[in-house]
Amino acid sequence: MKLSQSAKVFFLVLGDIVVLYASLALTLVIRYGAGFIQEFPLHALPFSIIFAVWLAVFYLNGLYDLRHLRNNLEFSKVLGLALSVNALLTIAVFYLVPVFGIAPRRNLFIFLVLFAALEMFWRRSFNVRLSFREGLVNVLLLGETESAREIAGTLHHNPQIGYEIKAWFRQGLSDPETRNLGSSVKRLGINLIVVPRSMKLDPKFAKVFYELLSSGIEIIDIPTFYEAVFRKVPLGELEDAWFLEHRVGGRKFYDDFKRSISFVSALILFIFLSPLMLIIALLITLTSPGPAICTQIRAGKHNRPYAHFKFRTMKSCKEKEGPRWTSPGDERITPIGKILRHSHLDELPQLINIIKDDLAFVGPRPERPEFVTMLIEKIPYYNIRFLIKPGVTGWAQIHHRSDQTTDDVIQKLQYELYYLKNRSFVLDLAIIIKTIKTLFVTPR
Repeated sequence: MKLSQSAKVFFLVLGDIVVLYASLALTLVIRYGAGFIQEFPLHALPFSIIFAVWLAVFYLNGLYDLRHLRNNLEFSKVLGLALSVNALLTIAVFYLVPVFGIAPRRNLFIFLVLFAALEMFWRRSFNVRLSFREGLVNVLLLGETESAREIAGTLHHNPQIGYEIKAWFRQGLSDPETRNLGSSVKRLGINLIVVPRSMKLDPKFAKVFYELLSSGIEIIDIPTFYEAVFRKVPLGELEDAWFLEHRVGGRKFYDDFKRSISFVSALILFIFLSPLMLIIALLITLTSPGPAICTQIRAGKHNRPYAHFKFRTMKSCKEKEGPRWTSPGDERITPIGKILRHSHLDELPQLINIIKDDLAFVGPRPERPEFVTMLIEKIPYYNIRFLIKPGVTGWAQIHHRSDQTTDDVIQKLQYELYYLKNRSFVLDLAIIIKTIKTLFVTPR
């Protein structure tokens, strides 16, 4: 049976939950024997809370990203790190916050050993099954574009995603091998045909595709398939009609709901973090001349300028040589600024922007107007990103490094288009969770 990526992830999470509770049950059997039945209810609630944290840590470490699930040294390191973090968190909860009425010293040790062994066995078995070629969706790829080459290369090295390129007709339907496309599809056991968008919309190919479609073969265009594999939109495959068909940036009910949640959350965080912000402002003032908070002009929704607040991390708020992107080892950054950038604490004044409705927690990166003018001229469809408010964090920010070149901007725009098209509460929540991980591991 061929499972979708979502079904595979669901099955993986379900397996982890089974392993967690099986490890707990075995621990109690080892410790209490026949008394296991009486002890299990006492341990079930506190451990269930712990298990939820464990699953979140697994998610933050990419252990539910199918593209990274291989039986290699790197995967073992990531799983080992996640297990170590979870072990420390569990010990801290039970011994530093003793609200559960149990302090399972020996039980906890036995549980950790059992879970580590069972989880490693389960995960390695799952990874092997993902790598099997049988059960994959057999794909016929038509046309040769940069996006098609990227798709073919990625799927060749990552069978765990669930697809296998069985044939690639680089010349599209003019390829000699496509003279009898129906028999080729049957011979190769093709389940899915991925075609250039222009070919899918061309009337002269409609009959060919319709006949295949009526035979149960799924046919999708390269942008749609690329989006499913990479979670971004291929800029080189788009034309104006694509944006109209998908209502990219169109108003959603969630946009109004998001504004309400953002305002309340930002106000609470601003009040709670005010003492920390005062300390940071004092440190900046004492260590270098100039204001503690810089006011920069950024392009907001519909490309309207607004005053953007950040703690000063450079020697001056004004750049004498004109605006330019920061780079590693930038001499303009102050010593305290390096700490603030590394910890992302320089972003805290942006809570004021969220309260004022200039900014959202999640959205495209707010850019300077000087760069915007240049990028609109160089990059097609760049102005589409201004259909919604920019954000403190975003889908592009967590998937690609900070802007250093125009190519970086193009890559991030592809992620921003994906967000514009698919934005939702669930996606925003996933972005915020991944951002929390990034705060601790990704310096700027």
